[in-house]
Amino acid sequence: MRRIHFVCAAVLAAGISQAGHAQIRIGQTAGFTGAVGAGVKETTDGAKLYLDAVNARGGVGGQKVELMSLDDKFDPRLAAENARKLIEEDNVVAMFLTRGTPHTEAIIPLLDKYGVPLVGPSTGAMVLHQPVQKHIFNVRATYQREAEKAVVHLTSMGITRIGIVQADDSFGADGVAGAQKGLATAKLTPAVLEKFNRAKPDFTLIAPMIVRANVQAVIMVASGQAVVDGVTALRAAGSAAQVVTLSNNASSGFAKLMGDNGRGMIVTQVFPNERAITYPLVKEAQGLAKARGQTELSPAMLEGFAAAKVLVEGLRRAGPKPNREKVQAALEGIQKMDIGGLEVSYGAKDHSGLDFADLSIIGTDGKFKR
Repeated sequence: MRRIHFVCAAVLAAGISQAGHAQIRIGQTAGFTGAVGAGVKETTDGAKLYLDAVNARGGVGGQKVELMSLDDKFDPRLAAENARKLIEEDNVVAMFLTRGTPHTEAIIPLLDKYGVPLVGPSTGAMVLHQPVQKHIFNVRATYQREAEKAVVHLTSMGITRIGIVQADDSFGADGVAGAQKGLATAKLTPAVLEKFNRAKPDFTLIAPMIVRANVQAVIMVASGQAVVDGVTALRAAGSAAQVVTLSNNASSGFAKLMGDNGRGMIVTQVFPNERAITYPLVKEAQGLAKARGQTELSPAMLEGFAAAKVLVEGLRRAGPKPNREKVQAALEGIQKMDIGGLEVSYGAKDHSGLDFADLSIIGTDGKFKR
């Protein structure tokens, strides 16, 4: 099991543990290695931009925020075990920035048992929105919202033969539900609808099927390397179909993995353009990144940054000695919180956060264009 501690350099230099100052422990389990490693690193780096800045200013109520991260290798069973350790043994006051739908679902029983809030899961699964999960506070929009918007865009271009390829898991099914809504609105049905094994992706049969069906566009509801392999198989089979994937792949690392096959790919987004400084959220993140010598942001980094802002606000509102119960209540009390041009609100019957959705395309330079 890989443990990754993220505490800013200023905190370490101050010798917090020796000085006896308290820390607010936050737990994270995510696939730092494996199929989604690139995206996980970027969302976490974005969160660290904000958390490190908060800690450099003295933390929250004089306490530093310590992000305790464990690598679950994108395995739901390991995600559950990591969460158990963080909650039962490390006594974190909140969980944060998990990655993956089945992985987040796997830790819900622990959240409910111990009353631990989870802020900003990096998944847009509807199952985390409706019905409301008491201890989960989403920050980003749903996959269904993204997939529906993508279909509306494709049909507006006159594309009618749309195929859907999905990972055979809860994430795949969720994205497909959104795509089906968009198709139904346009009075269309999928030209192809195929599943593949998430653990062992194989596109040997699916790629030729796409070609035979003369599909004009393919929506791939899958993660990282599986999308890379799927598109490679499509191109090798002779398909020139427009490929669309969801925001779980909105990282610079994913674009690099795609290589030349990424050019022209549509990737849905759940935050504003990472270069749109008209949004104070983006301007603030850009400023902190430049101060650390980082040349640019990625969409994934912006997602982590926004989630960290919501987390810290919950900790602040929880008072001088935040515990699980206080943080839970504080988060539910957030109404119209401006995180920089976007408003986040929660309530006992609504933990959805934002509903922002947009489209981008990977340019010839490997960067996302709006």
